[in-house]
Amino acid sequence: MTEKEMQIKVGVSACLLGQKVRYDGGHKRDRYVTDVLSDYFKFVAVCPEVELGMGAPREAVRLEGEVDKPRMVGTKTGADWTGRMNAFVRKRLEELAPVNLSGYILKKGSPSCGMERVKVYGSKGVPARTGRGLFGGALVKRFPLLPVEEEGRLNDPRLRENFIARVFAFHRLQGLFAAEFSRVAAVDFHRVHKYLLLSHNPEKYKEMGRLVAGIKKFTPSKFKEKYGELFMSAMSYRTTTSKNVNVLHHMLGFLKKDLVPGDKLYILDQIEDYRQGLVPLVVPLTLLKHYVEKFNIEYIADQVYLNPHPKELMLRNHI
Repeated sequence: MTEKEMQIKVGVSACLLGQKVRYDGGHKRDRYVTDVLSDYFKFVAVCPEVELGMGAPREAVRLEGEVDKPRMVGTKTGADWTGRMNAFVRKRLEELAPVNLSGYILKKGSPSCGMERVKVYGSKGVPARTGRGLFGGALVKRFPLLPVEEEGRLNDPRLRENFIARVFAFHRLQGLFAAEFSRVAAVDFHRVHKYLLLSHNPEKYKEMGRLVAGIKKFTPSKFKEKYGELFMSAMSYRTTTSKNVNVLHHMLGFLKKDLVPGDKLYILDQIEDYRQGLVPLVVPLTLLKHYVEKFNIEYIADQVYLNPHPKELMLRNHI
């Protein structure tokens, strides 16, 4: 069964799907979400304000007071929605827990859904972009391993690739943990993710290696807890050109006995062009994949790094 067939569930602010739930009765449809990602994710839409019963259209709200504990109030009437919203958020997050979301896309700047840099108005009426929406902040706290991103940041190619890579990685991790625990399966999972993890955070990968080496010391639940935290922490770091170059050279080493000198030099040239920013990552990676398949290098062929997400998304064509 493919990851697509397994229905990767991703939460999303309902307005980003084109639902008319905004305070002015409109929406904020994001075409990358609706026209591209919808082919790979099953979206679970949430609009805290409408689901709470505030209606649409409605009075706009904003956050006021302390950054760490803001109040949600109406911009005209001053109606205080804080208590009701916080109660709703707690209830809604518990409802989402058994859904097993693999990611979440929030509406930027929203007093309910914003992940960061949300305006919080102080006593003098001057806003500071230092807050989190009441729902967005609670979501991150309730599900600390969950990949969460704002739709605006998905316009950045590196942030977009990182988020989607994390969603697919978390989905695979959920599959591992949902099955009957097997040390063999856990070790194999770690093995096939070696180069993906190295491309994100080599230090975390080494720490995870020590954990996996001592897997027999842990109960299944304790191992899952520790491994899950380290795995998703490593994936939260963005890949860089230098880290990708290091991984490409590592993989090339497995081909040194099979490649003729001219082919090896050509691959090295493409890796160098990528390092200098002349070609995207997909160019040297496609070359390596070709020779890995040609010479049946099983250890590399199994590596998730070669296909961390569907090639149709073309995420590596831009980095």
